[in-house]
Amino acid sequence: MSKFNDVIGPLIHLFNWRYEHDPRTGRIDLDSPCGSVFVDFEPNRQDGIWWEIRHHEPSWTARFSRQTPAEALAAVTQILPQLLGDTRHADRIPLTTSTLAQTAELNGWRIVRAGPITLLTSPDEHCHLRHEPDTEVPWRFEHSLYEGFDTEWSVTFTRDAPEYLVAQFFAHLASDVPVERVFNEVPFLVQHSDSALVTPVNGAAVNPHAHHAVAHAARAHADRQPRR
Repeated sequence: MSKFNDVIGPLIHLFNWRYEHDPRTGRIDLDSPCGSVFVDFEPNRQDGIWWEIRHHEPSWTARFSRQTPAEALAAVTQILPQLLGDTRHADRIPLTTSTLAQTAELNGWRIVRAGPITLLTSPDEHCHLRHEPDTEVPWRFEHSLYEGFDTEWSVTFTRDAPEYLVAQFFAHLASDVPVERVFNEVPFLVQHSDSALVTPVNGAAVNPHAHHAVAHAARAHADRQPRR
């Protein structure tokens, strides 16, 4: 549950985004104070897309399927206020200054270019980023571990999505800083994969890339009621 709070908690409790929650379906809808950005969580969508971020003027959409790494997703949602000019807490929610190519090279991702198309592949070859400019969906992330159940996820950014949002997601996705998970939430094939290092940890320090300091501050104000 803490990972879920990292994704939306700061928007609600630190930046005063309005939200609606349907307990029957689990759907949560958030919208920015200015009404130009919307974040929707819908765990029952048939296409497996659990998270959707929509922006107006210009119009663009980012979609994240189930099993998208929470740290990378939270890195995007938490900087949305900065996209709108709200720089409160910017010192605790830094925006990456690295380009996609710099992040790839730093973390050992392979870069292959074929005409206008660029394909970035993770060192274990299970995750890919395809950039195809001048298309409706120029940015596509895909992950799969031997077609294993619960290891497949995808992320897309449509045309006009700010490239620094894509870079922000990629910087946290490609990072080799360990992340914390409840063991039974780790997909079975990942638990036994040679490409994954699963280490039991008690009282571990918080992963700085997840910006838990912000999320904990948000949860301290969790007694606030939804804004209608």
